Amino acid sequence: MLAALTLYSIGVWSERLAHRLRPWHLAFFWCGLVCDVIGTDAMRRLVGGLRLNAHGVTGALALLLMFAHAVWATLVLVRADQRAIATFHRVSIFVWSVWLIPFLSGVAIA
Repeated sequence: MLAALTLYSIGVWSERLAHRLRPWHLAFFWCGLVCDVIGTDAMRRLVGGLRLNAHGVTGALALLLMFAHAVWATLVLVRADQRAIATFHRVSIFVWSVWLIPFLSGVAIA
């Protein structure tokens, strides 16, 4: 989970500071997502399954948002949509903020 936090944060905040989506940001989005999926599966196995509680629901929402975010960023770059490339960081900050909720609640639970 720390790898997911590190990779995703590097991608999101470097994009925010650059005010422009670049391919290497996209690589960090995807790598952060992959680490989050691996970490989430490891935690699921550790506790014996998925839990339908605030942490579980926000975690599932965060994974879905991260996936949608990475797919959308991929499409923006492939289409070379200059307007979207320049404003995409607004979406990234929102998704990252939502992702922090289950990350921090997981830290609190542990």
